[in-house]
Amino acid sequence: MTFCIGIRVDAGIVVLSDTRVVTGSETSRKSKLSTLTDGRSEAVVMTSGLRSVRDKVVARMQDRLSSGVEFDRFHEFASAYGDELRAVRAEDEPSLAEGGLTFDSHAILAGRFPGDVDPVLMHVYPEGNWVEATDDAPYFVIGRSSYGKPILDRLLRAGSTLEHAISLAYLAFDATAASSTDVDFPIDIGVQPRDQEDFTMQRFTQNDMEAVHAAWHDHLHAALDRLPTPWSELVGTERSA
Repeated sequence: MTFCIGIRVDAGIVVLSDTRVVTGSETSRKSKLSTLTDGRSEAVVMTSGLRSVRDKVVARMQDRLSSGVEFDRFHEFASAYGDELRAVRAEDEPSLAEGGLTFDSHAILAGRFPGDVDPVLMHVYPEGNWVEATDDAPYFVIGRSSYGKPILDRLLRAGSTLEHAISLAYLAFDATAASSTDVDFPIDIGVQPRDQEDFTMQRFTQNDMEAVHAAWHDHLHAALDRLPTPWSELVGTERSA
């Protein structure tokens, strides 16, 4: 399975993906985050679903950009990605179905092109259509999407700092890795501040993040110890007749 998250706040964009790939009984590590450029601007692509579909679509987008195609707005890039995805679906879905596989490919796209005022975050569905992150829906998660949502829905806002967005992206991954055996380190993190044209990328191993993981674990236990509990003492209390 996969865990990929994209967050868009006023201060910029944060993207994070795990690298574990499970195929049958085999486990390997491959990057699920790609950077594509037309020589002027760059776009980040993160995907979940069939790896073969992802590789084919990304390769074709690379060919488009290498041929001199330029996009003025990021939504044009997302629409072109959707076009390639639909073409791959038309080509490969029948044979995938014969092999017992369902066509599945979600993508998170992020970046800013010359005509965009701010960095853009989008989710492209398997049908090729897309939606854009907004102030009231500032993140997308694909793959194992349920475990990390609670902390994001509670704490993430459009006005959150970039530092808080990075921390929340990691904590959403941490929650997912704790509950799912097919999501794991290393993780790739990219950040594009609002005033920066390109992404800064970094890979982190489990050892790199051990202190953060331990600190969060300790904070959770401390918060549990401080939780007001008079109400819970009523549960199971034996009442006299």
